[in-house]
Amino acid sequence: MITYQYIAACEDTRSNQQKTYLWLTCTTVFFLLVQICYFFYKNITFGFTLFWFEALASFSGQPAYNDWYMSFYNVFFTSLPVIALGVFDQDVSARFCLEYPILYSEGVENILFSWPRILGWMFNGFISSIIIFFSTTKFMTNQAFRRDGQVLDYEILGVTMYTCVVWAVNCQMALSINYFTWIQHLFIWGSIAFWYIFLIIYGSLPSTISTTAYQVFVEACAPSVLYWLVTPFVVICTLLPYFCYRAFQTRFKPMLHDIIQIKRLEDSETLNTPTLHGQLKDRLLHLRERLMHREL
Repeated sequence: MITYQYIAACEDTRSNQQKTYLWLTCTTVFFLLVQICYFFYKNITFGFTLFWFEALASFSGQPAYNDWYMSFYNVFFTSLPVIALGVFDQDVSARFCLEYPILYSEGVENILFSWPRILGWMFNGFISSIIIFFSTTKFMTNQAFRRDGQVLDYEILGVTMYTCVVWAVNCQMALSINYFTWIQHLFIWGSIAFWYIFLIIYGSLPSTISTTAYQVFVEACAPSVLYWLVTPFVVICTLLPYFCYRAFQTRFKPMLHDIIQIKRLEDSETLNTPTLHGQLKDRLLHLRERLMHREL
């Protein structure tokens, strides 16, 4: 078990064996907690778009999405980026993790999985669902969707909303990743591309099998300019609140790993300046004071 005493010992003794153990253990915990919070986000975003549609339909039981859309959401369209985050992401390089074991005090203090953080991700999902649903319905209903002037039906509205959800949750993952590899790019953009491939293949099946998805993309959505304009606009609006929050937090209330990242980007040489060491030493002193208070 990693405690304040263990972190302080690593900071004082500079034992490589202790630091390596701390790095391996806490890195696993860090990305596991990020994965859990992201699961809250993506499922709340998806689930509340269903709720808003049911409210719009006066709770008549009319589904917003095709059954196979809902079945594949957590299987093919949003699962692989989460796996890539847990396996390949790296907020701070191994060298800096070993040099500054105080970074992992965030796990000991339960900052990464505290109720404010969990509720924050849930609130982000709630806001995302509102933006996706109401923006999509506002821009696409009562509009000439086809060239012959016909308006859209609920199947097209459902496909458009689902497209925005898939784009938004995968791009949200892209914003959360600190260290990109080609595998992460493949999983994120491949999941989005697979949604379009699935729409084409599934929609080409007989209507007795594809039901509401029959030719909905090839004949209705793909030829429509409105569909291709609404999708990026809604996705950008959905990601904007989180982007602004992260920019504000990194600038005015950075976490320990944010400090390391900022300094590394500004100038790798400044990582050894007294300023950075002073910030980390102050944090270590704070942890020791809390430890002494607990012992008393």
